[in-house]
Amino acid sequence: MEEKPRLSRLTAILTQLQSKRIITAKQLAERHDVSLRTIYRDIRTLEKSGIPIVTEEGKGYSIMEGYHLPPVLFTEEEANALITIEQLAIKNKDLSLVKNVSGAIEKIKAILRYSQKGNADLLADRVYFSGNNSEEKTSNNLMQIQSAITQFKVLTIDYFSSENKRSTRNIEPFAIYSIHGDFLLVAFCRLRKDFRHFRIDFIEKLTTKGETFTPHNMTIKEYFEKYVKNQ
Repeated sequence: MEEKPRLSRLTAILTQLQSKRIITAKQLAERHDVSLRTIYRDIRTLEKSGIPIVTEEGKGYSIMEGYHLPPVLFTEEEANALITIEQLAIKNKDLSLVKNVSGAIEKIKAILRYSQKGNADLLADRVYFSGNNSEEKTSNNLMQIQSAITQFKVLTIDYFSSENKRSTRNIEPFAIYSIHGDFLLVAFCRLRKDFRHFRIDFIEKLTTKGETFTPHNMTIKEYFEKYVKNQ
């Protein structure tokens, strides 16, 4: 893993300190793929910049209670819902989704009340969703596809279908939906000159082209009524 630039790492460490009641140097080192010595140096840098970091011998680091409390706070139920969403995302097969959801929720957890942080950590250890993804195909394309949908960018995909057929297609991405745990991309296929759906974890290679397309004058509801309802 490529080491983050130091400023980026310091910012991430501060967020992680705020998102947990206590975190160890070892956890931080593993998270950022750096040495313990580097983490110790980073902690000293944060302390010198005025961040009230509390060192608990034999336990780890925390932020002084009351530091940087935000004007808007989450209820206990809302905080618990966030933890559950994170654990659900972790079971997903798309690596880009997992990474971005975890990163976003970590930032949200950073503004929890101090008393909620310990509860959030406890709940994360107690929430478990069964299902073994070890034999399932994984993807890392969901975030790129979402960007292409919102920016109306043409995608080129190398697709390996459930019938073990490979093809390369230029598509105009339209929508994403999930069925039976699989994410499906709905797109206008220029090869077939019609709408098709593609399992995202069956896309072996994906390239965002510089070319844009004219937005399709159709809603997802209309798509289902026209293409799915009578199948």
